[in-house]
Amino acid sequence: MNKIIFATNNENKVSEVKVILNDKFQILSLKEAGIEIDIPEPYDTLEENATEKANVIYRLTQQNCFAEDTGLEVQSLSGEPGVKSARYAGNKRSFENNIDKLLSKLANKENREAQFRTIISLICNGKEKIFEGVCKGTIIAERRGNFGFGYDPVFIPEGSTKTFAEMTITEKNIFSHRKKAIDKLTTYLKNNSCF
Repeated sequence: MNKIIFATNNENKVSEVKVILNDKFQILSLKEAGIEIDIPEPYDTLEENATEKANVIYRLTQQNCFAEDTGLEVQSLSGEPGVKSARYAGNKRSFENNIDKLLSKLANKENREAQFRTIISLICNGKEKIFEGVCKGTIIAERRGNFGFGYDPVFIPEGSTKTFAEMTITEKNIFSHRKKAIDKLTTYLKNNSCF
């Protein structure tokens, strides 16, 4: 089976992607590929961060790989937390604190529309391709659900009454921004010679 490195240390993201890709490709996390590196995300856009992560791993391994960066963009907060989603409340990456900060900032706002946006950078035979997935929804006032990760307990996607954290992975993938981006990646990999 064709192997491809997913340039992330986030096991939650690896699990999601493996479910989406099923048995089409063998996805290796950085850990599974024997790579111990924490790739910085220094840029102001999801696109630049995804590109940086993919390029770092490609230069290191010379193997086909992909990286992603995902942000929650809240309309009434001018797109915050956006590219800073994982570190919204500080560099410790505490999603409990991040959610607290988000809910606090939205406390007096009527408009709670938001979207998750995922950007994937694929390096295939040394060339980069970018894929995007978007899921629109709403931020609710208090946490609901025990599944998922990140902002999932306060995000309800359009077309559902459940938060992402109240959904199984199969239910989440009906709406998921990451699933949409991965589907585009999969279509590309099937139709182009990467291996």
